Amino acid sequence: MQKKAVTVIGGGPAGLMAAEVLAAGGVQVDVYDAMPSVGRKFLLAGKGGMNLTHSEPYDAFLSRYGARRPQIAPLLDQFSPEALRAWVHALGIDTFIGSSGRVFPTDMKAAPLLRAWLHRLRQAGVRFHMRHRWLGWDEAGTLCFETPQGPASVSADAVVLALGGGSWARLGSDARWVPLLAQRDIPIAPLLPSNCGFETGWSEYFRERFGGHHLKSVAIMLDPADGDKPALRKQGEFVITADGVEGSLIYALSAGLRDRIAADGKATIQLDLLPDWPLQRVIDEVARPRGARSWSSHLQSRLGLKGVKTGLLRELVPAADFVDPLRLAHAIKALPLTLLAPRPIDEAISSAGGVAFEALDPQLMLTALPGVFCTGEMLDWEAPTGGYLLNACMASGRAAGSGVLSWLR
Repeated sequence: MQKKAVTVIGGGPAGLMAAEVLAAGGVQVDVYDAMPSVGRKFLLAGKGGMNLTHSEPYDAFLSRYGARRPQIAPLLDQFSPEALRAWVHALGIDTFIGSSGRVFPTDMKAAPLLRAWLHRLRQAGVRFHMRHRWLGWDEAGTLCFETPQGPASVSADAVVLALGGGSWARLGSDARWVPLLAQRDIPIAPLLPSNCGFETGWSEYFRERFGGHHLKSVAIMLDPADGDKPALRKQGEFVITADGVEGSLIYALSAGLRDRIAADGKATIQLDLLPDWPLQRVIDEVARPRGARSWSSHLQSRLGLKGVKTGLLRELVPAADFVDPLRLAHAIKALPLTLLAPRPIDEAISSAGGVAFEALDPQLMLTALPGVFCTGEMLDWEAPTGGYLLNACMASGRAAGSGVLSWLR
């Protein structure tokens, strides 16, 4: 009896995981990707240390998916952080938990993991077709591709679309799939930058003097849109850029900041430049006589403030407040910074928006296109960095692969 044939379009983690499940289920799997090789965004994301998942308590882990928790939780129940680590170990890759709770391969690299994974997929009979850009379907329902050898048509018993979001287009996530599904009346939430930086409108002097500097040991406070909720406070670090701010602490708050800007035209955060100091101690130290010393020297001597932190005070605090110790102390503990716009989606680590879950059945099949399944970042969800993105992408890939097998049966 001839094997059923399933086409997976997209060679990122979600597509590869779907291919693995499908191959184990006894179907012939062909993976198509527009790029010269698979996993390109996966490899680049791993250059700074391959963050696989997070070790925090499971309920806290699920909370990172915000409004889409009800849709993502069933996927993660089938491929939890513990299951992901066991899967990595089965590839011969050891893992460890970092001080932040994030989980990494022992060597911190993505390439060995991807090589081992691709070897296992090829051993299972998965076939790869590179530089094949999907163009949609023809009138007969056949998949159409643009290839270096010219147009190609492919028939399959089922299709898994794992086409990514809208960030890092040069690595393959270029969102060209959006009009292909929209013209078939598939509901798609607009793609938006997620885990992104923001523009601030720095002065020319500050931009040139401090662009690229890291702000370490700071906290950000954000008043909630709902006045009944407590203010949000997170501590960490971020980077001053020529255009504004970016980095892990900013990314952790980016979804709320982006939505606030969309609603109000701007968002104001407050920076605590000395998060481990109580306000009264700061007031007492600032109020000490400075004699002939400049304010910069005084702040460095009494508070240890220097460099980019002092630069921020000069940039954002009115000159008159520098002669008022109480106002200056309050500014050091709650320095207002207005964010004007998120940076473009192609610069973002990930994207929000995509195929609405309401267009899918519980097995991630498009109800309007039987036999076509969607997975990964092209679905309408988002999460912060820290392993949450990769874990959910892989979990959705497993769910789509299992869904295809059930549908074929």
